[in-house]
Amino acid sequence: MPPRRIDPIGDESDSDVSIFDDFDESGRGKGKGKGKGIDRNKKDKGKGKAKEQPYAWEASYTRSWDTVQEDEAGSLQGAVADLIARGRRRRLLAPAAAIRRTIIRHLILILDLSSAMMDRDMRPTRFDLMLQYAREFVTEWFDQNPLGQIGVVGMRGGLGERVGEMTGNPQDVLKAISERHKLEPSGEPSLQNAIDMARASMSHLPTHSSREILVVFGSLTTCDPGNIHDTLAECVKDRIRVSVVALAAEMKICREFCDKTGGTFGVALNEGHFKDLLFELIPPPAQRAFARASSGAPANPAADLMLMGFPTRLPETSAAGLCACHSQLRSAGFLCPRCGAKVCDVPTDCDICGLMIVSAPHLARSYHHLFPVKPFQPVMSLEGTQNPSVGCHACAAPFKEQTAGAAGAADGVSPLGRYRCAECHNDFCTECDVFVHDVVHCCPGCGK
Repeated sequence: MPPRRIDPIGDESDSDVSIFDDFDESGRGKGKGKGKGIDRNKKDKGKGKAKEQPYAWEASYTRSWDTVQEDEAGSLQGAVADLIARGRRRRLLAPAAAIRRTIIRHLILILDLSSAMMDRDMRPTRFDLMLQYAREFVTEWFDQNPLGQIGVVGMRGGLGERVGEMTGNPQDVLKAISERHKLEPSGEPSLQNAIDMARASMSHLPTHSSREILVVFGSLTTCDPGNIHDTLAECVKDRIRVSVVALAAEMKICREFCDKTGGTFGVALNEGHFKDLLFELIPPPAQRAFARASSGAPANPAADLMLMGFPTRLPETSAAGLCACHSQLRSAGFLCPRCGAKVCDVPTDCDICGLMIVSAPHLARSYHHLFPVKPFQPVMSLEGTQNPSVGCHACAAPFKEQTAGAAGAADGVSPLGRYRCAECHNDFCTECDVFVHDVVHCCPGCGK
């Protein structure tokens, strides 16, 4: 039997809490405030009241550790899988009605390269995490918007610095933000200079394309040479949509830019939330109605036809020739159908005649935003279903068996792992449901 611990004062105790409590009470008796005793019951009541009334900001967050429960075997795997399924389904429950969107997008990505990005509240640093997520964002953005173009602007030392020219080739954009030694953070950011530079690079764009600015802002200050509200007024006039992802806290001027230009604003709570805020901006936003009271133009003008050209692809065995975009000798490439100029990649604008050159697959892949797949409905019970399928219609994976007393899950999550298409009435598993809506954009059962 191990020896018991004996308190030096003479009392046996398993903890030192009683010692400090006695010392605390004796210290209060010898304090300066004689005759001013503290009623400990009132103090405990105050603590209880504070616990019953949480802070206002706590009401908007859900404590997942309180909702996780063990299963009959004492495992948390089922609860974790349920949380992951809820996160997947949350993106698919958005309204799928056909709305007017701009499929030809032009985006300027403004990166904060100030000294505030070297903070380590996000691992490894804000700067390294921003570059990592920016590369993933650019890859996914071009996959979902093949007709769009992206330019990169950095802000450091109180200036706006052009990191990469606006281009429709994702490899050029990734190369511009992959050279870490050229993007070392320093100095203070200048939000006004960066937005002015981005706005000037989009002044020549046609009216049928969207003009968007995405700012990743990690500082709490901005060093501007003039009145930044004038820049805000110019962005509203030029119909430029500004969205901000803040890494530190909310700033009033950033909120005003987003509210008045129709963009979105968000403050990243952690690394995962930071990535979610970025990837929410990948689908093209709904086109807003701009009313012009002075000119008398309608709020929603009629859609104008666009002139596009489908190029002729040259194989690797063709004769080498100078390309119009880089002035380099290349064998493979594409020929402009209007002027016959040679370009390296599509989609792009011909440098000779200005024709937009696209390929048929790029154009077809851009239309899935205009006609999205309807969300699959979660199957809560198999009662009343004749001959239910045993496996998924897409991957043939077996479904869960329905247990007695299985309750319907919230947030659109099926307790059976079944999601049914409203057109063909085929059942799909959770993974195929997400894959169909995010990648295929077409139901395998009915083709809609």
